[in-house]
This record gives sequence, C-alpha cells and structure tokens, in this order.
Amino acid sequence: MPKPPPLPETTPDGRCVFCAIAAGDAPASFVHEDDEFVGIVDLRPVTTGHLLVLPRAHHEDLAALPPEAGARMFTIAQRLAAAVRRTDLRCDGINLFLADGRAAGQEILHVHLHVIPRHPQDGFVLDADWRIRDRAELAAVAEKVRAAR
Repeated sequence: MPKPPPLPETTPDGRCVFCAIAAGDAPASFVHEDDEFVGIVDLRPVTTGHLLVLPRAHHEDLAALPPEAGARMFTIAQRLAAAVRRTDLRCDGINLFLADGRAAGQEILHVHLHVIPRHPQDGFVLDADWRIRDRAELAAVAEKVRAAR
C-alpha cells in the first residue's frame, strides 16, 4: 500500500496547523484540554484510538520544549493511555511515541506525543538492527552523552 500524502504543516493562512488546532481555530476531536496542552484523536491513526498530546504553545521539537512541559506532556499521555484501556477499543498494549526531527519521522514541526493503542498484527512496526553491541562501543557512547549534558 503506498504511503499517504504528507499532512499539511500549515493552515491556508500560514499558521502551524497544531497551533491552530490548539487555539480552536482548526477542527479536531479533543480528548483533553487545559491551559497548556490539548489531546486530540489523530487524523491518520495507526490504530483506532490513536491520540496526540501537544502543547498549546509552539515548540518545534523536544529540545525547545521546557523540561517541566515535557514531563507534563508525558503525564497527560499516561492518563490518556489509561483512559483508552478503559474503553471498548481494541487495546492489548500502548506505545508512547515521539518523533523528534524529520529524520525520526516528525511530519509536523510542533512537538507532539503519540498515544497508540496496540494489538497483535496491528501493522505498526519499528524495524531496526537490534543486535547486541560491543561493551566498549556502549561505554564510548555513554561517555559522549555524559559529557554533553
């Protein structure tokens, strides 16, 4: 099956589409609203019940999101995941997925967290080279990350 066309990143007047949704100026099906965040049903769901949690304020990526807001975004996602499990929607598990940057699959440059209900054979796959790495290689990576904190 061919990949669907990319979602529009901006509204016809040039605004970030997620900013417009968060402001109530573009359509969405809301599952959560507060002063800082909204939760919506994904327009192109991986599975039925696929949700997005996004800040009302525009932050392009995870690095731009204040740490307190990032923690709150995950707390909201955790509550929404529990709510999905309490519905009659098919849900044998949940993935929380955040694509940070184009190379990671981020299509709309407004940070957002996916809450994806999972079940066997749902079609969502992360296909990677999961081989065990050499301990020296892992230690070198750890050192680089510690030094960059």
